[in-house]
Parts: sequence; structure tokens; C-alpha cells
Amino acid sequence: MHPLQQPPKPAIKNANADYLSTSPIRARMLTPAEELGLSGLSLAGRVRKAFYQIPEARLVELIQRIQEEATRRHVIYLRDGELDTVRVLPCPLTVLPDQLTYIHSVSLTIHNALKRLPEFYLQDAAVREVLQIAPEEEAWLQHCSGPSQLDCNPIFGRLDAMVDFISPMWKDTLKFVEPNMSGIGGLHLVPTAERIIAELVLPVLHEQDPDLRLEPAPDVRELLIQEILDHLEMIGRRGRNICFIEPKYAGTGPDEQEALAEYFHDRHFMKIMHADPSELTARDGEVYYNGQLIDLAYRDYAVSDLLALERQGVDVEPMRQLFQQNRMISSITAELDQKSCWEVLTDPKLTQKYFSADERQVFRRHILWTRLLGERRTVLPHGKSGDLLEYVRHEHEALVLKPNRAYGGQGVVIGHLLSRTDWESAVEQAVRDPQRWVVQQLASIPVSEFPVLDAEGQLHVEPFYVVMGFAPTRYGMAILARASQKQVVNVAQRGGMCAVMVGRPPSRLAGF
Repeated sequence: MHPLQQPPKPAIKNANADYLSTSPIRARMLTPAEELGLSGLSLAGRVRKAFYQIPEARLVELIQRIQEEATRRHVIYLRDGELDTVRVLPCPLTVLPDQLTYIHSVSLTIHNALKRLPEFYLQDAAVREVLQIAPEEEAWLQHCSGPSQLDCNPIFGRLDAMVDFISPMWKDTLKFVEPNMSGIGGLHLVPTAERIIAELVLPVLHEQDPDLRLEPAPDVRELLIQEILDHLEMIGRRGRNICFIEPKYAGTGPDEQEALAEYFHDRHFMKIMHADPSELTARDGEVYYNGQLIDLAYRDYAVSDLLALERQGVDVEPMRQLFQQNRMISSITAELDQKSCWEVLTDPKLTQKYFSADERQVFRRHILWTRLLGERRTVLPHGKSGDLLEYVRHEHEALVLKPNRAYGGQGVVIGHLLSRTDWESAVEQAVRDPQRWVVQQLASIPVSEFPVLDAEGQLHVEPFYVVMGFAPTRYGMAILARASQKQVVNVAQRGGMCAVMVGRPPSRLAGF
């Protein structure tokens, strides 16, 4: 037996097991959610047992093949123009169908609430204060919001969250960290990583445990294409000419759009274009790329970035026209995408005004308390009003500071990693920063162990923090899982990709 062939350590250790087995008093029956969590632990344990029965030499070869396939299939992140293959971790994580169904329902509730933010923003000064955007951006929001967007508001986004699928209290571990309402990363990277694991690892696991049945979660690319087709039908466009718009010539970020265009062309026979905003032209109410008509666009570009281009002399009128005509995914609604969205969904004064009791229950249970940082009173996590800065200064062990509109894990300050003096200094700097910051409850980040190869090709098992991204649509929900040995988990911060597979427990737990 090689050193990795150790059975997984039990996540729950009951010191009173002997007493419980002989006591005449029956232990409390588990709730369905608790039973589901324990079933998830059972499934994950079977997967890990099968995985660590793979002989060491074969496992080393398997990890090497995974990375070779990742390079060949362009699982790439651009760093200053250099191609960097993203690490794909070899042991799949698992989720049960019922867990997937619950998280899909919760995610859709939050997703649909975010779609309504422009309505609140334009009519409520309190919401405008929380979601404040520059006057130039607000002009775009007002100019490009109309009846068509109210009837059909296409948002294709990702909700980043923590969840421990193998906890008996797994529902209580589901905490949403922040929204990403447009231009989400991972549309090519994640399903490609999942496919690599499905092709290379799942057959080997099946050899070790023939009763183990795992399959990938819904493919985020297929969910996106269905959203595109539905929206074309809703706005009455018969053509299928789709343009992916991004900073085409930037040398940093996930290198995905060309691969996505190829996938959609080959699989769905669609006319796919790949453009920079500077390459678009407008004529007679239509928008073109290289003389080719665009029916619908998918963007990885914020209005703030378009305004910067305009100041450089780029004509951004074609982009404005696509927004106005509701021919852009995500719609202009996504310009309100910022971490302070969570304040709108966790401030009782606002939620009582705009959301149903069922929606408020979802928000209370699963969205992390988040507030714009500043000198003011607000409802604190314990439910009572108090001085925000006083609370933040004294509770740094349980809090995180984040730049409100940054992304890629930039600037995140985790309270418990700092001394009180350093934390107070960080708070003061954030308060003075003209770019606004939020303070948020610290979420517990699940940790999973994965085998890795060191520089000499030796095998080691090491812990990784794991963060989920949920992309919900009416047709299903994709899971975009990332892992890192840093507490700020992001591919931009050199994190890796995990494959989350859907599986079923072999039977009802024997203790029932």
C-alpha cells in the first residue's frame, strides 16, 4: 500500500458512540436535510476510498495526463501575455441530486431578485446610495432600460458561495459571498476540466468500485446557449449570428472566448463572431462586425470600461445600441453588479419593502451580512441597529473587507489574519478610499484534500480551500468550482479547478 492509500478520515467523530448504541432512549431522528448531508458524506467517502486505491505509479501518470490534456484543450489563463495552464485537481467532489435541486432553487431566488435592482435603483434614494454608480454609468442605465428589459431581462451570471456538501447541516453551510452578473469566467475552463476528469478519472474509479455512478453537473455552455436561443425568440430575431465581445487584445485573464465560439459553432451550427468593442459598427439600426450582422451579443465588458474606451476616442455607440435594443447578454441591469448588492438583500428596511416573506427567508439564511463601509448606523448581524465602524473595529476576527467593485480577489482583507492594529489601519484606509469598500461576515471555507505532484514528481496529499460558483437558469444550474491554498480562492490568484460530479448514495443509511 503506497502512502496515499489511506482511508479518508471520518468528518464526524462521536465520543459517545458506545453510550448511544446501548441507551434505552432513542436518539433524535435526523431531519431529511441531515440525512441528505450524511448520505453526501457516504458518497464522498466511497469516491475517496476508490481514488486512493489507485496504485501510486498509475496515479502519478493520471495526474500528468490530466495536466497534459488541460494544456491541449486550452484550459489556459493569460498572465501578461503568457499562457499559464490552470491546475485541474484530480479527485472529483460530489453532490447529490437533491442537494443540487435545493441550491438551484435558492440561487434562482437570489438571481431573480438581482434582476429587479434597476427598478429599485431608479425609484428609491436609499437603494441608489447603496448601489451608487458614476453619473455617466447611470445615464447608460437610464437610457438603456425600457419596456423590453422589463418583459425579458437576460442576465447570465454566477453566484459565488461556500457550501460543505458532506456536512449533516449542509444547508446551514450554504453562504453566498458575492454576485457576478456579467462576463463570468470559467465558461470554457470549468466544463472542459469536468470533461477531462470524466474521461480520465471516472473510468478508473469505476474499476475500483463498479457500483459507483458519477456524472458531470449541467454544462454551463449548454445553459448559456439555451438562454441565447430563448432570448432571440423573445425579441423576435430570426437570425442566429452571435458575437462574443471582450477586451480581445488584452494580455491578462481567462483565454476562453475563441474556444467558446468554436464550441457553439461546431455543436450548434451557429454563426459565432469574436470582437473587441472597437471593431463594431452601427448602420441603419443594426450593428455589424467586419460587415457581418449581429443578432445578439454576449459581453465581457462593463459600461465603466466602455466609457474609458470612449475617452480614448473609440466609438461605443454600437454597444449602446445593442443594450438599448435588448440584444445584449447580460443586459444593462448587470451594471449594478457590486458586492453591496448584498446590503439591499440583507437590510430589513429594504427587504420588507421589496421582497416576499419566502424571499426574505432565503436571504436571511444564505446571504452573508454585508454593508458599505462608512460612518453610519445600520442593522448589525445580531439584528439590532448600531454604529457600523465601532462594530467593525471590535469584531475583526469575524469580518472581511473588500473593494466594492473589484474582482479577481483583488484587495480582500481577512480580519483574523491581521493584528487588531493592522486591521484598524486597513479599516481607516478603506474608509478614506474614494473607491467604496464593503465589510462582510467571514464565511467558513470548506477544505478538501487533493493529491499533487511536487517539482520532483513525488506525490503528496495537500489541503485546498474550495469555493463554488453557481450559474442558475430555468433549465438547470452549472457549478463552477475553484480551489486554492490561499483563503482568497480565485483562478486569477493562481487557484485551480475542481470537477463536481453528481452521484447517488447506494442505499438509505443503515442506521435508519
